Order: sequence, then structure tokens, then C-alpha cells
Amino acid sequence: MIHPTTYRGHAKAVLLLGLPLIGSHIAQIAIGMTDTLMMGWYGVPELAGIVLASSMFFLLFIVGSGFAFAVMPMVANAVGADDHVQVRRVTRMGLWASGLYVIFILPIMWWSETLLLMLGQEPVVAGFAQDYLRITAIGLYPSLFVMVIKSYLAALERTNVVLWVTIAGAVVNGVLNYALIFGNWGAPELGIQGAAIASVMMPIASIPLLLAYIAHNTPEHALFQRIWGFDRVAFGQVFRLGLPIGLTNLAETALFSATAIMMGWVGTLELAAHGIALQWTAVAFMVHVGLSNAATVRAGRAVGRIDETGLRRGGITTLVMALMFSCVFVLLFLSVPDLLIGVFLDKAEPARDQIMTIGIGLLVMAALFHVADSAQVIALGLLRGVQDARVPLIMAVVSYWLVGIPAGYLFGFIWGYGAVGIWMGLVCGLTLAAVLLNYRFWTRRWVQV
Repeated sequence: MIHPTTYRGHAKAVLLLGLPLIGSHIAQIAIGMTDTLMMGWYGVPELAGIVLASSMFFLLFIVGSGFAFAVMPMVANAVGADDHVQVRRVTRMGLWASGLYVIFILPIMWWSETLLLMLGQEPVVAGFAQDYLRITAIGLYPSLFVMVIKSYLAALERTNVVLWVTIAGAVVNGVLNYALIFGNWGAPELGIQGAAIASVMMPIASIPLLLAYIAHNTPEHALFQRIWGFDRVAFGQVFRLGLPIGLTNLAETALFSATAIMMGWVGTLELAAHGIALQWTAVAFMVHVGLSNAATVRAGRAVGRIDETGLRRGGITTLVMALMFSCVFVLLFLSVPDLLIGVFLDKAEPARDQIMTIGIGLLVMAALFHVADSAQVIALGLLRGVQDARVPLIMAVVSYWLVGIPAGYLFGFIWGYGAVGIWMGLVCGLTLAAVLLNYRFWTRRWVQV
């Protein structure tokens, strides 16, 4: 474990921990990106359906991931205290909490068409979305299981295995997508259902690899010892931290899901362009999520060491690195938007030019909100590292739902800017969140000597 004292040392520590996490998050998002890419080649109605379905799945998944994100700082603190029993207790209860969450969520996925129709979506698109969600419901708990194990390994600063397992799963997903969507290599042509089956196989294939690694490399934690036993105290600890984290994730992710719903009100082409542009912004965002995870672990370790200086220097280093990465993505979005949008569309698609025009406008807006998005997610990671989750939840709800969504509706529908106007709301909400969350972290002393 690295305990740096200089900014250079902090940068090295963050990169050693963060780069594999960034790679694993990008590999994870590559699954949805591959689904969208291949479905764009298959047909526009199916593309619109998978945009809606993947938005809803990610929304439900990221809320449940709150318990996995809670495991990360708690394990980091326990490792700092050399408490192997606590490591096992909180990780096991993270798996328990994730399982109980899935039980409550499955009905939403099974009857999603009714919900989407109530939200004003076109019947054909809602039907395709439900076809996708009913199959991917099978993979929700395996996906959350993998998230908890990834958080456990990240807290131990064992992130290389997380990267390689996720890449292997993404490759499996891509190969199965190509076979099952189009009916290649003698497989049946299943369209959007084939994409769903491929997505489910990724976490299922990853679990045995992760379990084998844990059994061989961290036997001292006896992670699955009495896994069936309910630990009320540890469950309460994970739940109290994980629930507000999950709800914060919900507030931000639902902001993007709500923009997809509003985009569906504008039209199918706008929804398709939104889905494509969102894939690229998601890839960029995953870089910052990886750095945010690293910030959580490093902050948790600093608090455990009672190191206020290390906490602040590490936070400054991570924030500066995130802003540097942001500049790269902003340049990319502004310089080659036509290339980024066009790769998702068949050249023979009749609506290609219209979707391209809409998507290019959305990437310009993405360049505006991306810097704020990176700053707010780093602040969230630092606050989670010091196990502060309730006030950030309130700040997120205010920023995303009392400002972001109304602003998007105002710009998009009242003032007539359409798809671009809806994304203007994202700019407003994410900027306010960045200001509030960073103010909270940097104006308080988190380490009590």
C-alpha cells in the first residue's frame, strides 16, 4: 500500500489504482455500446427500443450498486485497521443487500412495457424495450454480485484482475451479439433479444473467474464463510451508507433516463440520436468514475490513518487529473462529432443524415456539461471515502431534479430548442451539482485528530 506525501506521489498512487478501474469501467460500458452499435446496424425502431431499455436497466443497476459502492470505503477502512473479520462481514452483507434489492426490482423489469406506454413512448419501441428487459432481468443480480466483488478488490488495491475479467466479459458479449442479433455463424437471428442474451452472459461468465482469484489470493478473508448467515450489525452499516449512495446514483442516472423519455416525446429519430451521443458521453464519464473510485479508496485510507493533509492532497490531485482528462474529451466531441455519430449508423439507413445532424448538436452540448460532470463525480467519490452520503444526496436531488429536469423541459419544449434544449438542462443540473458537492468537501475538516 502506498502512503504518499507529495503531489507527485499522490498522482502515482491514484493512477496505479485508477487506470485499471478506468479500463474496467470502459469495458463494462462497451457492452451497452456494442448493443447500441449493432442494433443501429439492425434497425432504427430496435435501436430506439434498446436505448430506452438500456437506460432503464442502467438506472436500476446503478441504484443497486449503491451497496457495492458502500462496501468500497468500508473495506478500505477495515483493511487499514487490519480487521479481516470486518472485511468479510461488510462484503457478505453487500451481497445480501444487493440480492434483496433485486427481489423488489424484478417486477418493474418484467412489466416495463406498461410503464413505458404510460410515459408516452411509442408502442413498437416500448415492446422492443420490454423484450430486452425481461431477458436482462436474469443478469441483474449477477451484475450486482460482480460490482460488490469489484469494490472489495478495489479497496484492497487489486484492480488489475478487475480489468482483465471485465475485458474478457466484454469480448464474450461482443461475439455473442454478432452471432445472436444477426443470426451469424449458424445462430438464430434474435434481434434485440439476442443483444439481451449476450449482455446477460457477461456477468455470469465473470463470476467464476473472480471467485477463483479470491480463493487463491485472499484466503485470509474467508469471504464466503457462512455466506448464508445474516449479520444484522454489518447489514445495517452497509444499508445506512449504501442506500443514500444508491439514491444519489438514482438522482443522477434518472436525470439521463428522464432526458431519454423526453427525447421520445420529440421523436424516434431524436431518441436514436440521443442514445448514440449518450454512448460517447458514457465512455468519457467512465474515466471519471474510475478516478472517483480511486478517490474513494484513497480518501478512506487517509481517514483510517488520521491523515488530513494526505486526504486533501489526494483530493486535489484526483480533481486536477479529472479536469485534464475532461479537456481531451471536450476537444474530441468538438473536433470529430460526425465521425463519432456516424460509426453507429448503417450507411444505407434512410434517416442517417437526420440522426447525424441531431447527434452532432448533442455532442456540442456534451462538451459543455462534461467538465462539470467530471468535477461533481470526483467530489462524490471523495465524500463517499469519508462516508458522507446523506447531504450529498440532498444536493444531488436539488441539482438534477429541481434544476436539471425543469431546465431541460423549459429549453426543449417551452422555448422550442428540441433535443438540444433537453440537453441544455443537463448542463444546468450538472454544473450546480459540481459547485455544491465540491463546496461541501473542501469547506469541512473530515479527519478528527
